[in-house]
Amino acid sequence: MALRLPPYDPLPPPPPRTDALVEVALADLQPTQLCVGLAEVRSRREDFRAEDRDQRRGYLKEKPVPLVRSGDGGLWMVDRHHRLRALIELDPTASTFGYVVLQLKESERQEVLAALHLRGWLYLFDGRGRGPLAPAALPTRLEELQDDPYRSLVWKLKREGVIAPAPLIPFHEFRWGAWLRSRRLPPFSSERLDPALPAARALARSSSAAQLAGWQGTGI
Repeated sequence: MALRLPPYDPLPPPPPRTDALVEVALADLQPTQLCVGLAEVRSRREDFRAEDRDQRRGYLKEKPVPLVRSGDGGLWMVDRHHRLRALIELDPTASTFGYVVLQLKESERQEVLAALHLRGWLYLFDGRGRGPLAPAALPTRLEELQDDPYRSLVWKLKREGVIAPAPLIPFHEFRWGAWLRSRRLPPFSSERLDPALPAARALARSSSAAQLAGWQGTGI
């Protein structure tokens, strides 16, 4: 599956000043992927739960959402699905901060999705790695995203420092998840990652993974 993911345009970096950001309601954001790793969502939910309002807003300004705006003002998020899924579970009325990376003339959902797909800004595989599906299969709400345990596994490997971040590569972690899905791993789930972690660590550090962004080799 790793080789079947489309080419992509890198995401533009956030603006240097937070006063250039726009505040948007989470409920107004439309996803560009079908799934998340629920292990990461649960972890981020607990982080948000431990913060007060000012701490939360400061954090969200430091991690703004790259947004695509359609001709009628619709907003599509091209990253940050995990943290915002966690936040909307805690507070359905919450808002976040973002920056517009693309302004489209198109307003129809089908046309907007086609423009995003052309740039490699859609992830069209489901929680079991099946796809690519048609862009019309994308959910319209964060709460509707499926669980992909391989995405949870990659989150854990990143947290351990086995895989380095690559924030401007769309769906960077899913590309790793697709590669791991093509290898043999013991049965695991987003609730029980431990059975697969030793093998996943070894695979992620092996030379077979050297073509993936964020590979750090064995010298960790």
